[in-house]
Amino acid sequence: MRKVLSLNIFNVYRMKRNSLSVVNKIVQSSPAVKQPKVGFYSSLSHTHMHTVLLDWGSLPHHVVLRIFQYLPLIDRARASSVCRKWNEVFHIPDLWRKFEFELNQSATSYFKSTHPDLIQQIIKKHATHLQYVSFKVDSSTESAEAACDILSQLVNCSLQTLGLISTAKPSFMNVSKSHFVSALTVVFVNSKSLSSIKIEDTPVDDPSLKILVANNSDTLRLLKMSSCPHVSSDGILCIADHCQGLRELALNYYILSDELLLALSSETHVRLEHLRIDVVSENPGQVEFHTIKKQSWDALIKHSPGVNVVMYFFLYEEEFEAFFREETPVTNLYFGRSVSKAALGRIGLNCPRLIELVVCANGLQTLDDELICIAECCKNLTALGLSECEVSCSAFVDFVRRCGKRLTHLSIMEDVLIPDGNYNLDEIHTEVSKYLGRIWFPDVLPIWFLLAYNRSSERRIHSRSIRAQDVHTLRETEHEHGRGKERGRRKSEAGSRLRAVSTEPDLGLKLTNHEIMT
Repeated sequence: MRKVLSLNIFNVYRMKRNSLSVVNKIVQSSPAVKQPKVGFYSSLSHTHMHTVLLDWGSLPHHVVLRIFQYLPLIDRARASSVCRKWNEVFHIPDLWRKFEFELNQSATSYFKSTHPDLIQQIIKKHATHLQYVSFKVDSSTESAEAACDILSQLVNCSLQTLGLISTAKPSFMNVSKSHFVSALTVVFVNSKSLSSIKIEDTPVDDPSLKILVANNSDTLRLLKMSSCPHVSSDGILCIADHCQGLRELALNYYILSDELLLALSSETHVRLEHLRIDVVSENPGQVEFHTIKKQSWDALIKHSPGVNVVMYFFLYEEEFEAFFREETPVTNLYFGRSVSKAALGRIGLNCPRLIELVVCANGLQTLDDELICIAECCKNLTALGLSECEVSCSAFVDFVRRCGKRLTHLSIMEDVLIPDGNYNLDEIHTEVSKYLGRIWFPDVLPIWFLLAYNRSSERRIHSRSIRAQDVHTLRETEHEHGRGKERGRRKSEAGSRLRAVSTEPDLGLKLTNHEIMT
């Protein structure tokens, strides 16, 4: 959370700084600015020399518009009452092309909600101008229903981008399916140029997707539909068959099929750029995962050779039997709960396009041979993240030596590395830094924590937390036998070293390839 808040603060600071630079240029050229006199004032400090008086009401409309775009809605409304010119800017259509509705209940969220009166004013006066709209709701059913009510009123707008964002579950999944589908249909029917849709974790169904295709098949470019239990493979096939311009797609593995990959590989289809697949299991042993044929993957890669195939796994170790048995063209792999040692071995043999690998948990089994295999066979690998697993220091150094400087991002928890007869934790950073060509130290923050924020899913975070607690218990037992005490001391030392070299580049894992669709 601290990381997210820091990024938000930085973005606000950067936007304000950019706005001030624009204003300063106007100040320097505006006739309304009084220039300092030469002579007496030349003996004063630099600060006093540049005291200026600016008539804010004389700012050009485009400058005020730029400033208004950074303001929250309530501040926009207040600023519009300052003077006539600012009120004119408040009603310029360009100001209302992009808008985010924040709908939160005070009992379940710390974030402020968009005032209902302002929402009605926007719908009444600016609905025809809206093009990029998103709804950010908390976990309450009331907030999700309020979002559906607003969607139902957008009958006079033609949206290009629609996003339904749940900051916490269950949100939209608790809304009546008929109510949600009815509201979504209003947008699908009235918007004839939808190009980007994010409706994950919602009760959208196949009939509503057919309505989407009927009205927006020529313009749809991006569709994110992970965790939509009412969507079947037939609904996705309808999208693939008719939306020839689709470039980015996110879905669950249970609706991925050979037929879908072949449909996306047809000659009439544009080249797919990004395919994200979520593989999720809540009840181990109750879900049987199917296998995608190598011929289907080959057809997709032949048609779209540059496609990024990103897979998120939230499975238990015994559920990986169906995966990586044949060559799989995955480029980015994230294991958020656990992964079997055997599955990691198959990844090295059957994932030649792999670029990024993140393993958040693997118990206490050493992964020496698996990492060496991945280094030898995955020649495109540039990023690796390991947490809650074990690798001997010698094997890790050998892995880095084989990969060399192409490892641009290497994030390894300090507890992952096991000292052996060749290297201890004080020596390993020197060897690794030598092969990377830059200073490197182990991390002290768990990768699963960073990945949890990226996925923004309470259910998955909970599963990973339970897994982390289990491993923590095992490590506490290990601590009592002596080795844990030494690792605890070295972890503190590693933290001091990290702070000392925090300005060095490439100290963290690059978790950005899968953000293309955000």
